[in-house]
This record gives sequence, C-alpha cells and structure tokens, in this order.
Amino acid sequence: MRRWGAFAAFAAAVATAAPALAAPFDASPWLADLEQTRQAFQEKYANLDWLETEREVDIDKLFDDLARRLKQAQSEAQAMSVFNRLVLKVGDGHVDMRWPEPKVPATPATTPAPAPDLCRTIGYDERQNTPGTARGLPGYAELPSDGNPFSAGTVAVGDRRVGVVRIGVFQPQGFPDLCRDAVQALKIPADKPCDDECQNKIVTVAYQQLTEALEQRVRQLKTAGATTLLVDITDNGGGSEWAEAAARIFSPKPLVSERRGFVRGEHWAKQWRDLSVQLREFAKGAPRADRQRLLGWAAESDAALKEAQTPCPASSAGCSRIATAGYSTGLVGSAPASALQGKEWGVLVFSPSQFPYHDGVWDGPLIVLTDQETWSAAEEFAAVLQDNRAAVVLGARTGGAGCGHTWGGTPTKLENSGAVLELPDCVRFRADGSNEVRGVLPDVPVALRANDGLRLRARLIAEKLPAALAQAEALARAR
Repeated sequence: MRRWGAFAAFAAAVATAAPALAAPFDASPWLADLEQTRQAFQEKYANLDWLETEREVDIDKLFDDLARRLKQAQSEAQAMSVFNRLVLKVGDGHVDMRWPEPKVPATPATTPAPAPDLCRTIGYDERQNTPGTARGLPGYAELPSDGNPFSAGTVAVGDRRVGVVRIGVFQPQGFPDLCRDAVQALKIPADKPCDDECQNKIVTVAYQQLTEALEQRVRQLKTAGATTLLVDITDNGGGSEWAEAAARIFSPKPLVSERRGFVRGEHWAKQWRDLSVQLREFAKGAPRADRQRLLGWAAESDAALKEAQTPCPASSAGCSRIATAGYSTGLVGSAPASALQGKEWGVLVFSPSQFPYHDGVWDGPLIVLTDQETWSAAEEFAAVLQDNRAAVVLGARTGGAGCGHTWGGTPTKLENSGAVLELPDCVRFRADGSNEVRGVLPDVPVALRANDGLRLRARLIAEKLPAALAQAEALARAR
C-alpha cells in the first residue's frame, strides 16, 4: 500500500508539473492579415494590370489558394511561408514582405566595440557595388584605378578596341570612399550624429564626385583608343534617379525619358499638390519667360492632381487604376544638360538637372550589358537608351523591378503579424507602351544564367559581342 501511495503521489506531481497541451494553431489572425493584403493589392499595387494580363495571374484565385494554405497551417512559420509564397508568385522586384525582427536577448560585449564609421552608419556600403562580368572577357586590359570609383578597361574585338566601364550601382551609397572624402571636405565631425541636413550635404558632394568620375572614365577610354563603349550593368541592383543623368553622359542624341504612371489616391495627390504649390511660389519672383513655364507646369500638376483624386472603382469599365502624367524625370522628359542646371527649381521638373553632368561625353557606338540581376534604376538606364535607339542591349533579360516607391512609398502594416507589405506606387511606360516591370529584353540575347561562373558568362558574352558591335555601329551611323 505504501508503494502504491508513493506512485500515486509521484504521478500527481508529474501531472502538476507537466505543461498543458499546446493549443491548436489559430489561423484566424493570419487570414485577417491576408485579407488586408488582398485589399492593399487592389488599392495600391501599381503593376496589378501587368500581373493579371501579361503574367496571366488570376489575383483572386491566387489569394483564395493562399487562404486555403493558411487554413492548413500548423504554425507561425508555416503561415509566414504562405505570405512569402505570395511575393514569389508575384515576381515583382519591388514587392516585398518585411517581417518584424525577432527579439534577441542582449549579451554582454566580450570585445571592445569598433570605432564608429559615420559613412557606414548612414548607409554607405561597398557590398552594393559588385565587380560585374565584363572584366572576365578574353583579353580584357584594365585601366589604372587612380582612385576612380569606376573600374574600366579595354578589349580587342577583331581590329576594333572596345572600351568597358563598370557601373555596379546607380547611387553613391555603394562607394564609401566618396562619402569619406565628402565628410573630410565638409569638415563634418565623424564622431557625432549626422542628421538629414548633414546627410544631404554629404550625398550632394558624393553625387558630384560620382558624376565627374564617370565622365573622367569615358574620356580616359577615348584616349585609350576605344571606338565603341560597353557599359556593364550586370548584377546591378539599381539606385536612384542619377541613372537618367548617367544615361545622358553616354549619348550625344537627346534622350526622351519613359512616360510615368501613378496609382490614384492620396499618396500621389499630395505629391502633385505640393509640386503645384512649389512651382507657383517660384513663379512669383521669376523672370517672365521662366514664370510662364513654371505656371504651365503648375497647371500640368493640377491636372495630374485631379487624376490622382479621381477614384477608379474595380467595376468601372474603361477607367484605369493607373493615371499618367509627365515622365520618369518629372514633367520634362528631355532637356539639354545646361538648360535647367543652376535653376533652383530645375529639379522639380527635370530630375537630372540636380547633377552636374554633360550630354554626350561619349559620342560613339554604345553597348549596354545586362543580366537577370539587373534591376530597378539600372533597368531605367538600359530602357531609356534602348528606347531612343542610342544603345544596343547585349545579354539577358533584366530582373523586372521597374518603377518603385516614391517618397517613402505606401507601406501597409499588417494588423496582426506586424509584417510590412511594400508595393510599388508608380509605373515607367516604355516607348512601345509596355510596363518596364516586364524587364528589358536584349537586342542581342546571350544564354546567361545568374548563377553561372564568371568564365562561362564571359565566354558566352564574347561570342555575341561582334554581333552587338555591328548593331551598335549601325545605330551610331543612323543618328
């Protein structure tokens, strides 16, 4: 009896100490987040028409399938994978789902913290700027660096010499040394916080250095005997509107930028409203000729504002969710470099005017090298040159990101999981009317894969380079 009593007491203690059975996973909050995501796609996603027509994705069926998968989920990890599946299915480089960072307990430091690097702290990182592919071409001879941030060289194709310049990213944040030079030139304390005004000063100087360095490389390649130029933008993740200025450095032919589309709603209504106010304010003290132009652009802004404020119900036939106004560069799609530089309001209507570039520094045949990892602003660079028949695109179809997020975009925070859904709010329309998110299709295709080794990629490109060279020379003769 004592043994049985002892066993009963032990069993009771174990039952008391054992954790309760885990409650079954509740998918209801995740299903609510999925419905919030569905609504965001309908209201905010700039490329929904492309997704449904060109990609032939039935958005309703897709979300119904995701809801079915969520109902079968047994854990948060499985539920998260359903949302990540949505991002993969959409296949748009600017659609993203950012999950909250897990809370990690603080651990005591075992080694002294490194000295703070101001430039790294504010986002300058050389990992944005990869070395590209053209350096692997047979016979590639690299030019001395001389502190220039752009690697460059030459390669012989028969009896012709092709100059090569590598652009790994279209923004100075991929070149920390430019930031450090700017910090030194501006005498900014490297051990103190750098607010928005401080960062703007740094990036302004860095952009100036970046522009001057690119033009210098082009002139050096001319001196080195290059008769055709190849710009390598493989594995280029994008950048900023500086891509439009860079494109004009490589073309003596005036470039007209892509038409711009935008999602109707308050996000873009505010942008057009603010622009109209700014333009009218500048018009007050402007010379007569400038005043007339500024007021004309303000009127265009007002018309775009009206479009942004006009809703387009899904059931309304003939009404596009995307309105159009202006160009990827602003209300002005083409202008000589000197036309608006120096005017305080120039950047409001033509974004390249904020950079000290010169048109047509390169005036010969031009080839742009792309692959599946060419994205966003790099696609903009390739598209504007291809659309204007100013360059031949060699390589693989680009990744397909197109236009992205303006002024912070329109992020949607999901109410239950806390994840943030990012959707592009603008469109760049190509000369043929297609959406740039399709990806830039090469004029001379090369059977590249993103995971091929450098030697194979370079060999495949070298085989097609003579054909691209002949097309580029024909384009140049036709100017």
